[in-house]
Amino acid sequence: MTASVTTDTDLDEVPATEGGRGPARRYGLLAVTLAIVVGLVLGYAGGLLTPTITRPGENSPEAGFARDMSTHHAQAVEMGLMAFQQGQDAEVRQIGGDIATGQQGEIGTMQTWLRSWKLDPTGDQPPMAWMPDGAQSVKNGLMPGMANPEEMAKLRAAKGRDFDILFLQMMIRHHIGGVHMIDGVLDQGHDDDVLAVAQVMKNTQQTDLTNLQAALKRLGGTL
Repeated sequence: MTASVTTDTDLDEVPATEGGRGPARRYGLLAVTLAIVVGLVLGYAGGLLTPTITRPGENSPEAGFARDMSTHHAQAVEMGLMAFQQGQDAEVRQIGGDIATGQQGEIGTMQTWLRSWKLDPTGDQPPMAWMPDGAQSVKNGLMPGMANPEEMAKLRAAKGRDFDILFLQMMIRHHIGGVHMIDGVLDQGHDDDVLAVAQVMKNTQQTDLTNLQAALKRLGGTL
């Protein structure tokens, strides 16, 4: 896809939406997209710093976490981009953009770990098999907190305040599930670099949860 150059004349012809934010929203999306790409590259670069003297094995908690959390994060990135594009509330748009860029970078880190460990991006074990309570944590094939296809379709179709509240509700559940998975690798993992990154992930998601819950309360939504 080739990007087009927008002139001042073009801007005059673009209809403003939501209080004149049409062009600004378009350029904002480009900025977030660029930030996601940069975050992914930095994530890959950060993952390359992982020592390879002793590598986690195929069925290790570290490998299971990297694979499953990459999938978990991918849905959060999708939801975050939707919030940035469709959100009516400024804070919802900001939170969505931050989650999308941050978690895309973490995906890069986890995928680089797997390559450095000489492991495939996907394994032959079912989701969450690396956690003691993994089997009961998976519901209808979905890892903790993940939305099903019907819920994702409902989010895509929502607009205005309804979208904002639904996004916040879904992302709160998503993050709670993600923290549960992070706690699993913190309890069982042995690789110092994985544990350090996992702790940062947990801290970030807990901060996100505080902001998500506050925004939901401000908008009059409930869980």
